[in-house]
Amino acid sequence: MNKARIEAFTDAVIAILLTIMVLEFAVPETPKLSELIKIIPYFFSYATSFLFMGVGWFSHHFMFSLTKRVTKKIYWLNNFWIFSMSFIPVSTAWTGRFMFDKVPEYAYFAVCCFWSFTWILLAREIKAVNEEKHPEVSHKIDRMITYVILTSWYYPVLIGFVLVSIYYFPPTAMIAQLIMLSVMAINTRKDGDKVFNEK
Repeated sequence: MNKARIEAFTDAVIAILLTIMVLEFAVPETPKLSELIKIIPYFFSYATSFLFMGVGWFSHHFMFSLTKRVTKKIYWLNNFWIFSMSFIPVSTAWTGRFMFDKVPEYAYFAVCCFWSFTWILLAREIKAVNEEKHPEVSHKIDRMITYVILTSWYYPVLIGFVLVSIYYFPPTAMIAQLIMLSVMAINTRKDGDKVFNEK
């Protein structure tokens, strides 16, 4: 299966989702600076989700640059992962409008967890496909910060902590997600921009 076409399709979907998110910004009704304060919650949600998609795109690009094969299962798991991302614009808009309400924050966090689940499935399948003939590919995926965090023992503990915290302080979901994504963004593999030079 041609992985270039899958990457192109994935890139197109992510670009559309980012466009949908930015279109959710409400234009201030007056020229007063105070009007900008009203959109700060959505800006915070938007910035977090933009980083979310940026980290997701980088990790996806890295894995697909490494893999030597793309099977039918990888294709469908990739679609499943894209499907999970398609909920981000709606949950971002809802959370941005009602940042201090529990239900929207729980919904946003549920989307984040769904995304994590689909990403792990995709990463593990790419690892498995390359394990026998190209173990170096699997090894590099193992060391990706996104894979390290999402498959660690403390990630379920973090999920439990956030689920409880949202009940008392709803923005916890967004704050926790922003912190985790920042860690992933800062600690991306140093050879991530050299993958094509390794052949």
